[in-house]
Amino acid sequence: MGELDEQLNDKMGIEIIDWNPDRVVATMPVKGNRQPYGLMHGGANAVLAEAVGSVCAALKSGMQPTVGLELSCTHHRGVREGLVTAVATPLHVGRSTVTVDIVITDESDRRTCTARLTCMVLQSAPGS
Repeated sequence: MGELDEQLNDKMGIEIIDWNPDRVVATMPVKGNRQPYGLMHGGANAVLAEAVGSVCAALKSGMQPTVGLELSCTHHRGVREGLVTAVATPLHVGRSTVTVDIVITDESDRRTCTARLTCMVLQSAPGS
């Protein structure tokens, strides 16, 4: 199995549905991403936020490689079923960092999580 066959986004069921540098949108199923009480796991919110925020940062940096420096998530409401949707919008675009605001909502458009991701813009891909 190659490295591209082991992507966390695939394991979590994350699907990016809008690839715009000013607004990146992704969905993720709650099923398979729950904690023991039947609610979506807070770590799943964090994975979704970092996934959509990193894409937004890369697009805003002109497709330079970006890596997360800091992620902050506030969990507002539990979700038991269906899909959640994350919308990432850039807050700051600099030469070496990009900060992105991420709002995650349930299928009734209720905010379930608010996150902020700061990414570092790299000059070359990690490991190269």
